[in-house]
Amino acid sequence: MAKVLVSIPDKFLNQIDEVAENEQRTRSELIREALRTYMRRNSSIDIRKSTADAELLEKILD
Repeated sequence: MAKVLVSIPDKFLNQIDEVAENEQRTRSELIREALRTYMRRNSSIDIRKSTADAELLEKILD
């Protein structure tokens, strides 16, 4: 597994660590899950936008 160096403000990192501890997960697990959720959400937004764009184009071309 690759490692990545990311700069995070101390206050935010403390919040991340608190959540990870409350959920009995590692910091890395929590951040990976957050990124997966972000990517999944943005992927579905892109699909909806593409569908809306296609519908608009169909209306224009009709």
